[in-house]
Amino acid sequence: MALLSRKGTLFLLFLFSIFLLSASASNGSGEEEEEFWEELLLKPLPDRKVLSHFHFQNEAPLSDSFARHHHLFPKSIAQLVKKFHIKAMELSFTQGRWNYERWGGFDPISSHNAKPPGVELWAVFDVPPHQVDASWKDLTHALSGLFCASINFLESSTTYSAPKWTFQSALGSLRYGTLPREAVCTENLTPWLKLLPCRDKAGLSALMDRPSIYKSFYHSQRLHLTQAKTGANPKNSRVVLEQTLTVVLQPNILTGGTNYVSEAKMQPSWSLSSIFGRKINGRCVLAKSSNVYLQVERGLVTQLENLQSSTATFAANGTNLDDFGRNVGFELSVNPDRVLKEVEKSSSILYEYPIKVHKDSEQFDLGITWKHPVIWSTPHVPLYASRFLMGSGNERGAIAICMKSTESTQELVAANYVDQRCNFQVNVLQIVPWYIKVYYHTLQLFVDEKPQILTDFVERMHVSPSEDKVSPGLMELVLKLPCEVKSAVLNIEFDKGFLHIDEYPPDANQGFDIPSAIISFPDFNAGLQFSDNSLSKTPMLSKLQERSPVISYTEVLLVPLTTPDFSMPYNVITITCTVFALYFGSLLNALRRRVGEEERRLNDKGGKKDALLNRVLGKLSSKFRGRSSVSSQPSSSSSSSLISPKLILRVLLVAGIAVAWQYYS
Repeated sequence: MALLSRKGTLFLLFLFSIFLLSASASNGSGEEEEEFWEELLLKPLPDRKVLSHFHFQNEAPLSDSFARHHHLFPKSIAQLVKKFHIKAMELSFTQGRWNYERWGGFDPISSHNAKPPGVELWAVFDVPPHQVDASWKDLTHALSGLFCASINFLESSTTYSAPKWTFQSALGSLRYGTLPREAVCTENLTPWLKLLPCRDKAGLSALMDRPSIYKSFYHSQRLHLTQAKTGANPKNSRVVLEQTLTVVLQPNILTGGTNYVSEAKMQPSWSLSSIFGRKINGRCVLAKSSNVYLQVERGLVTQLENLQSSTATFAANGTNLDDFGRNVGFELSVNPDRVLKEVEKSSSILYEYPIKVHKDSEQFDLGITWKHPVIWSTPHVPLYASRFLMGSGNERGAIAICMKSTESTQELVAANYVDQRCNFQVNVLQIVPWYIKVYYHTLQLFVDEKPQILTDFVERMHVSPSEDKVSPGLMELVLKLPCEVKSAVLNIEFDKGFLHIDEYPPDANQGFDIPSAIISFPDFNAGLQFSDNSLSKTPMLSKLQERSPVISYTEVLLVPLTTPDFSMPYNVITITCTVFALYFGSLLNALRRRVGEEERRLNDKGGKKDALLNRVLGKLSSKFRGRSSVSSQPSSSSSSSLISPKLILRVLLVAGIAVAWQYYS
């Protein structure tokens, strides 16, 4: 029997070892299927600031099991995709507003990552239409707990809408919602970093110093989720998770040894250690590639070429921007591994620095030192959009969306169109809360400051009127504007509604937010075209070359509504409680007081004090006279009657005051 039990134990151990080997093999194959990239793009801006754009991409095969183990892909995101049947989703936390005039808007970074202040969420669901709202509500609660934010406030039907022609509505049922007043802090960044394989312990994410990020002029953390099909079989779909952090920083001025007097025009020299306070110690070992890019945009390249052509030394040597060691405009602290240029002349240049060649013991600190003051401008959107309120008072008003042509509008139009008489499309999405009663029949269009007929410029229009305490108002317009347009203004009137006292927020006197309007230009693409297509493209290069429409956001409007005097209930409650306290206190005092007994007690106390004094004096006199003191007890005074006329008069007076108060109040 002992021999049989030993053989059985050995057999079980053999089966268990085979199970472990098969599990490790399956895990190894799963690890090969999942991929992770980390990249960082740096770009100097014309207003002496630096744009830092972190891009992390994680891919994994779409699994049918909730219990699948992931090596690189965050399991919480995979479970969200599986449970709520998400086709596409984007969530952004933004603090500050993107400056389209100074930082540009006609490039892939600003078009994809310039977001409105607060929280923006949109999602496309692969469910029947009657289950979309329920899936949206469950998703908002899940994301709220995952990112420590108030995203669950978007579950109410008054906070989200269903646009048709904006975003990726063609993929399925889409829902869109914003929280303009949501504050962004480290409680939102920490869960976002926990989704990365190396978190913020290694790789490029180690540069994310919290004080450096939150003292910036603009920062936006974004999470974009899509499903990509790798073949004809739908089971071969992959989940692509993009995590981006866009930060606009003001670098500390580093002395570059320049002798120029006009240092106000000189760009500040900077390095990674000066803007983040840290250096790159090495790559994340789980990343397939880890790269740092330095982008020199088109306007800066043109100015540097003009500066080099005017400099005799560099013109004689025939140097250009590829000779980064002998560049007349700036000097790089680290030589790039390769240089990527656009196909067009005087286009942007991209310097690539792979982190894989740097060992863990070495620290990578890319820096740029400016030699000459250079002034340039960034490529702008075809029409610069702004929004403002008109009218006065707390009863009526109007919303105006003004779109003005920029300096590069004519160049962009000439590059995209050949005909002399041409038009380009502009999509406008405006969402207003339910307490803003918009009159859509008052919509007016002014082109070059002249009123126009809507049917001449509006191709399509989708209007969803608001319903009190049920849904917000939505208006989508597809405009066709002439190429030579200088300005276009949309004007629409509204009435201000009234809220119940329970519906006012704590800071109601500050005003109520109207979410940013979205202006998109489908005829213009913000992608770049690099000449080097032979080498493998990283996710960052693919995003920069992606042909996507240009999108811009307007300001968040602050509308003052009629608010009640919230101090009046407090004053009424206070004075009422005071009157009732005086009334009941006086009444109970009058009813429970016994005047005769109080007089008797006072007389008893006075008699006791007199007897004690007489006794002491008697003892002293007896000692002097030699006679014993004779104690005497004073007779107590007769007690007065319990009921007196004063008591009856006081009770009647208090009762009369109470009856009069109740009658007249």
